[in-house]
Amino acid sequence: MGDDVEASPVMAAAGDAALRAARDAVAAPFAGVPHRELMRRVRTLVSLVVSSPGSAPAASVDTALALLGELDRLQTTTGLFEGGDNVQSPPDTAFTINDACDVHELLRNAADPRLVGVRDALATIIRKATPPLLTGGVHTPNHRWELGAALARIHRSFPDRRLVDRVDEWLAEAVDIDDDGYYSERSPNYASAVTNPSLLAIAEILERPELRRIVERNLELTLALIHPDRTVESLPSRRQDQGARFPLSPYAAPFRSLALSTGRRDFAWAAELAVAEGVDDPGLLTELLLHPGLDDTLPDAEAPERDGTAVHRGVSLAVHRGADADTVVYGGSDHGSQGRIRSGLANDPTFLRLFAGGAVLDSVRLSRTFFGLGPFRADGFRVLDDARIELSERVAARYYQPLPPDRRRDDGRYALTDEGRFSAAMSFPERPAEEVALQSRVVVVLRDDGADLEVALDGPSSPWTLELAFRDGGTLRVAGSAVDGDEVDARPRPGDGAHVLTGRHARYTCGDDAITVGLDGLDPVADPAPYWPGEDYAFLSGTDAVGGVRLLVGGMVPARFTVRLRATGTAGIAA
Repeated sequence: MGDDVEASPVMAAAGDAALRAARDAVAAPFAGVPHRELMRRVRTLVSLVVSSPGSAPAASVDTALALLGELDRLQTTTGLFEGGDNVQSPPDTAFTINDACDVHELLRNAADPRLVGVRDALATIIRKATPPLLTGGVHTPNHRWELGAALARIHRSFPDRRLVDRVDEWLAEAVDIDDDGYYSERSPNYASAVTNPSLLAIAEILERPELRRIVERNLELTLALIHPDRTVESLPSRRQDQGARFPLSPYAAPFRSLALSTGRRDFAWAAELAVAEGVDDPGLLTELLLHPGLDDTLPDAEAPERDGTAVHRGVSLAVHRGADADTVVYGGSDHGSQGRIRSGLANDPTFLRLFAGGAVLDSVRLSRTFFGLGPFRADGFRVLDDARIELSERVAARYYQPLPPDRRRDDGRYALTDEGRFSAAMSFPERPAEEVALQSRVVVVLRDDGADLEVALDGPSSPWTLELAFRDGGTLRVAGSAVDGDEVDARPRPGDGAHVLTGRHARYTCGDDAITVGLDGLDPVADPAPYWPGEDYAFLSGTDAVGGVRLLVGGMVPARFTVRLRATGTAGIAA
């Protein structure tokens, strides 16, 4: 796009984001910068020069060449880049080569000698990386598609049938998408940043239209996961973004692409929503330059039908859109089946979220002081009827008896084994054992103005704490006495900064929006235990605790009680 052509709103926003990033790239030193960031800077600078040479910083091309010199230095004799904790990594190299190939394509017909120099430097780097990418392996599900996209892009610049055959070898495993539209990592970050754009690239370059239909299924799911604050639900994620507030904006390009190719007005709605508050990603400019059709006029936007409850059984998630509140119920932790906290598993113990305009209950968790086994992580999810969902979990610890005579050793040297909570030289599997179990059950009753939590805890006497974490920015008030006197401002207790509910109700307000908490069937303790992440974290002096304005309700097992959450606010997504 030349300087004399008026940019569309989306192109203008993408150009502004690229201009900000380009100015930073020209000014910032690059010694010690990782290879992926070096290439991202090159992509930004070149994209800005191609789209609007009069706006680009004067040193843009010189800086791009210097960055490519550093990138060449980081490329080892194997063709892979050094740096990062994934050593000699084909997939990490693929991320950089994907960007390199896109910039190379942008400069395919470059005539300016300096830009030809950039293109030639890129060609050298791409060719050197091709052999290890052609034969290299991966270690996460999304890497397959990122690596496949890199091979497809290399083929676009330097055709080679072996590259296509290798992509088809990865695709022969079948894309890991479930009936609801979740990829196996269940991560909005990796869906938007890796899997969807990679599949779209392969579909375009190698003419695999069925891959676009897979992306469409994931985007259909995403429509149901968009919250009033324009974030995408991440509780089921098996990656680093689990439980995080993930923005919709990274989905802008795929929603726009599919809206234009299918005519779907709901996708057009999401595409517009994704950029409504501006564009932060300078990479969107590159996409628009490579695919000028992305800048075409979208179909008339129409918000999808979102009233009622959407249940995603494959990940044990339900999202209820009510008149006054949006409620999320989650019971799909991998902890019960895997018995550990691990990268690549869904570990988040938050089982409920509630949105009421500016008043947001980000997390409800149930913490137990029970053999260090950690908080309630529901691994049972059952829809009882249209408005009731049951979450459940059973945890247990064991006390071990003496070894049978035929298993005893005179030297006292027994096998080092893991018994589920810890390891010891005790030959645990060979010992008779007695279990001590705790059964936790929460029935969530979904309502248009909130939810009721019917909690049942059965087991030996032990402390528990229900933690409600509200988003920062509001005010928490609690009943002035145990018999529900006038409300007073809640005071954080020394030490952990949490607030304690000792009466029957509390109210969290943010502007004109509010969430009230009512308690039935329980006389809460005055000093509940703080949230406890469990031995998996505490052993390493770590935690998965959340922040925000935290309200604690505590008691002892066994217990039966109900928490009533009611919202008054502006439901839905602001226009």
